[in-house]
Amino acid sequence: MSKLERQSVLNYIYRFFDIIVLFFIVFDFGYDHTDNFTSPHVFGLIALSVLLIIFNAVKLYAYKYKKNQRVALVNIVIISILLLASGFLAITHRHNDYHYILQKIKPILELGLVLYFLLRLLVFVRYIYEKYFNPAIVFVGSFFILAILGAFLLMLPSATTNGISFTNALFTATSSVCVTGLAVLDTSKDFTIVGQSIILVLIQLGGLGILTFTSFFAFFFRGSSSFKEGLNTRDFIAQDGLKDVFRAALNVVIFTLSLEMIGAIFIYSSVIDNTVIKDRIFFSVFHSISAFCNAGFSILPSGLFEKSIRFNYSFQWIIMMLVIFGGLGHNIIFNYYKKIKIFFLELFDPEGVHKRISIITLNTKIVIYTTVILLFLGWVVFFISEYNNTMLEHTTLIGKLTNAAFNSVSPRTAGFNVIDYSQMTIPSLLFVIFLMWIGASPASTGGGIKTSTFALATLNIFTVARGKTRIEIFGKRISSQSTSRAFAILSISLIVIGLAIMALLVFEPKNTPILNIVFECFSAFSTVGLSLNFTPTLSEASKYVIILIMFIGRIGMLNLMIGLLKQINHQFYEYPKENILIN
Repeated sequence: MSKLERQSVLNYIYRFFDIIVLFFIVFDFGYDHTDNFTSPHVFGLIALSVLLIIFNAVKLYAYKYKKNQRVALVNIVIISILLLASGFLAITHRHNDYHYILQKIKPILELGLVLYFLLRLLVFVRYIYEKYFNPAIVFVGSFFILAILGAFLLMLPSATTNGISFTNALFTATSSVCVTGLAVLDTSKDFTIVGQSIILVLIQLGGLGILTFTSFFAFFFRGSSSFKEGLNTRDFIAQDGLKDVFRAALNVVIFTLSLEMIGAIFIYSSVIDNTVIKDRIFFSVFHSISAFCNAGFSILPSGLFEKSIRFNYSFQWIIMMLVIFGGLGHNIIFNYYKKIKIFFLELFDPEGVHKRISIITLNTKIVIYTTVILLFLGWVVFFISEYNNTMLEHTTLIGKLTNAAFNSVSPRTAGFNVIDYSQMTIPSLLFVIFLMWIGASPASTGGGIKTSTFALATLNIFTVARGKTRIEIFGKRISSQSTSRAFAILSISLIVIGLAIMALLVFEPKNTPILNIVFECFSAFSTVGLSLNFTPTLSEASKYVIILIMFIGRIGMLNLMIGLLKQINHQFYEYPKENILIN
């Protein structure tokens, strides 16, 4: 048997063991095994599958296939450490009860299986988009597969307390993957710790994109990747060139996980005295990831409107900082990091060679200025309009300012609520809709038409009014392609939202307030997650409309159309020009 044939056989064996591991994971986590007969058998199957994985990885590593060598070595290291830890626990534990020791060892082996399967899943996704060249189709397909897979996982018996229909499972999974936060069920009561963990993983993968994680592992484990992978990853993380695209993906993942870990630590310190929260560690991790990914999911019964939380102002400021960092996008953060780095280099550079270099890009300036203006404007508007309404229960000035600031930050695709939005005044609700429509910044975890799109559209109005033919700002000229793209996004967003509103008016009862429907559709398209207590009452048909709107809002309809319709050709001709009457 040739080397190529042996490699093919080993790959088939590897996939066979992947299926076995997936079966064990689903069977073990998805179903209840409380009886004494089933539990030891499940433990034995898990232990056997771990040993088979190690054996298979050793064989792959022994044949020294460069394609699989690093991945196999990582498998060996991870699972060997887990086995050694479980063996040490069994030997040193002074307890004679077999079932007690079994329950102590079992979680460690389960963790090994989950880590192994996640690694193999990312390798599989990487294989898929190596085969398909169109980045837009790959991008859309990754979100679609995640949503469907998440729906089936949420339908497992152990994921919910009282079961869940496919429609509700798909709605929850899509809302998680699209980092929206709209919920037809109570995340705290209707989902178990297993279900909440599934939602958390979907939020993380959806917030950064499974392609970013896949590229991270590709660079980390193999050190290089193909040209096609570079095109896919470049489009998703908004990287200009292909030279450092995988290192950029690596930096994005490391930055995100680091900031989420720091956020979790601060959240834990802010709720350490809260007796209502049972598992403070899981609470902190869940809300840190949910905030940074602008998801808006909470495992509290009333969200952040819970009595024990809505007066915890330090906790709210931590959430706001995570939301803002996630909504700005990694490009903006890295641009300022580069500026600060060069600033310190200049301190030790007597020649001052860096002072002539413009570090902060035009995109960064536009995003920062637009974000600051919108946040400050929202702060002032909500402080004035809600001072004698929803802010009455906040007796201190700090409380009122914090509440107004949170209400300004949250509609920017985060979706957390520290007030009952159904009690807001009409002017405030209309301004919330405006903020939701604009959303976060490009290449961020948020949705909406994006701050740069709104800024270009606004600048273009003044440009046309002044009789100029191009937008000029900060000593730079903005390309006509960027302006055309901005107006295309504006038009598509209003068309999609308008069609969604019409669909819900048909599917919902005639006495449904139209403001509730409009608010829901803007929230879904902009992946915000705020609602006027309308989501749980949606009809079956309306749920699928909202699912579709959330999906379109996350992937971007224009990106999909460009991927499907774009033609790469060179036009060496030009038609006669004629003006159209516009007034």
